[in-house]
Amino acid sequence: MSCIRTIQDYALRSVGIGERLLPREDFTLCEQFTLIGSGMIWNIYFGTVALILGFFFATVLALGKASPRALLRKPSEWFIFIFRGSPLFIQFFFGYFAFLSLKSSFSFFDPFTAAWLGAVIVLFCNTSAYSAEIFYGALQSIPKGDVEAADAYGLSGWSRFRRVIWPTTLRLAWPSYTNEAIFLFHATTLVFVSSFPAWQQRGDALYYASYFADKTFNPFIPYPILAGYFILLTLVVISLFGLANRRLNRHLPAEGRQKMRLRPNLLR
Repeated sequence: MSCIRTIQDYALRSVGIGERLLPREDFTLCEQFTLIGSGMIWNIYFGTVALILGFFFATVLALGKASPRALLRKPSEWFIFIFRGSPLFIQFFFGYFAFLSLKSSFSFFDPFTAAWLGAVIVLFCNTSAYSAEIFYGALQSIPKGDVEAADAYGLSGWSRFRRVIWPTTLRLAWPSYTNEAIFLFHATTLVFVSSFPAWQQRGDALYYASYFADKTFNPFIPYPILAGYFILLTLVVISLFGLANRRLNRHLPAEGRQKMRLRPNLLR
């Protein structure tokens, strides 16, 4: 089978398009590159959806934690504490079995036991907690002079928040938030390893890399391929967030702009 034919058969296999059966023997590099790349579709989906939704919820949590009202502050603090204090692997495990238990009583929860929805919810909660802590720290670091200047211009309430407080918060938090986004995409490899089942062998990139490693007894080919794909994805994330960072700091002189630095999270 030519490499072009392999790509046609397996490039979209992870989403149910193309050849249904996986190759069983005589694995080629093209098959491994194609199938692992096909699995990256799920990793990108999980990370992108959780990141976008988590951004807005993290904003709410950060504002809640900064609120002087205990009714808003305490729930935000406990949510952040629980999802930052427990390992993501365990969150996947408990999330899946919680949805499975609810499914047995309410048919409404049937889609939640599938990775496309259930895993996204777990990732959404996890990244919201970490991002909220980042945004909360940035809120506490806003220079008092910025707020006083807003008061002097007659800005108050929503106008002051939208024009001064929130843009400054994002500018201060963005480098750290970029690292959280990178880690989130890396964390998507836990979805099918932890608990959520891969339906009809339609898994993510790690699922296919593990399949080839098990069949060939040689992990030194599929896992470096997997690492290469994630390095490329990381470069894309850094580039996109770098553009946003320049946009947020466009009003500052070049020497006063915050630099983007990659600080990998070794422990979570």
